Amino acid sequence: MTLLAGLMLFAAMSCAGALVMALVNLRLYREPPAGLSDDAERPLLSVCVPARDEEDNIEACVRSLLNGTYTNCEVLVYDDQSTDATPEILARLAAEDDRLKLVETVPLPEGWAGKQHACWRMAQAAQGEWMLFTDADVRFSSQMLERTLAHAQRLRADGSDVGLLSTFPRQITKSLGEILLVPMIFFLLFSYLPMWRMRQTNDPSTSAACGQFLFVRRDAYDASGGHEAFRDSYHDGIKMPRAVRKAGFKSDLFDGQALASVRMYRGFTQTWRGFAKNAFEGLGSVGLLIFLTFVHTVAHALPFLVLELVFFGVIEDRLAGWLALGACVAMLAERTALTVRFGQGVLPVVLHPIGALAMTAVQWHSWWLSVRGRRAWRGRVLGEWA
Repeated sequence: MTLLAGLMLFAAMSCAGALVMALVNLRLYREPPAGLSDDAERPLLSVCVPARDEEDNIEACVRSLLNGTYTNCEVLVYDDQSTDATPEILARLAAEDDRLKLVETVPLPEGWAGKQHACWRMAQAAQGEWMLFTDADVRFSSQMLERTLAHAQRLRADGSDVGLLSTFPRQITKSLGEILLVPMIFFLLFSYLPMWRMRQTNDPSTSAACGQFLFVRRDAYDASGGHEAFRDSYHDGIKMPRAVRKAGFKSDLFDGQALASVRMYRGFTQTWRGFAKNAFEGLGSVGLLIFLTFVHTVAHALPFLVLELVFFGVIEDRLAGWLALGACVAMLAERTALTVRFGQGVLPVVLHPIGALAMTAVQWHSWWLSVRGRRAWRGRVLGEWA
């Protein structure tokens, strides 16, 4: 076997393994119940929304929360030193509905990332048995709180001491840059996270969550140290479930595509910067970054090139060509399954090799920003305080 054929064998095995993992995970990633039973408990729920210069988003977000079918809730918003019309919009909304509570703004303390401090401030004011931490650009269905609570209660009734639930809202993508990078979230999640193990153990390394939707029980939040436990992080979607698990509670994921939607970024530049602020933090080590770079280059990009070169007779290694074909079929099958399930369209499938390389480049850029201490978001560089 030639070296090229050996690489293509690795590619075919990697892509086949990722496909099997994704198909199994898709079966385990289920929607929550349709609603609460008549005799179900209906505790107070607190929804916490950090807002920094969100004049284009905050009203639609808050109204989607207040207009839900679950009325025993409070919505807390922390205006994080906005310079636009966000405070005026919030004041008007608070005057219309007393369930909206505006948490007093204070200067950002040294050592805190802005979002984590905002969420920590809201958590101190929240009164609910469960708290949902979300973002101002997320929009919610009318049954979101009811169905999420029903899912939490069902898990606990089945004997799971679940302290945190999360989901990935339906991701709205419009520009080519968004289409290229944002759906890679689902590819990475479903290819590499064994969800069956996530549910069998409290091992922090087998957990995952989305910072756009963190539904956490109050006692689990307090026992884990809350946002103070990762005050300087840009990745609460990784840090919070790990902290909750270390405190002895379970965390889980469910399919909430019908409950929430978000257009996370707008355009290629914003999408790149958004992922670069925490992509390396999500990986956690240079070793893992190097390994994923090798996998995504050799298994998810190189097979297409090899297949083309063999087809046109530039390379005469037929075994390498057949193995490359197997890798391509497996990876495209996986991306097709994901795009059908999550409504991502055909472009993420046909652009998969480019998307895999682009996300790898983002991860290396994120590492470089981390090394230089230049990770930034919303006008703040982590480590500099306003």
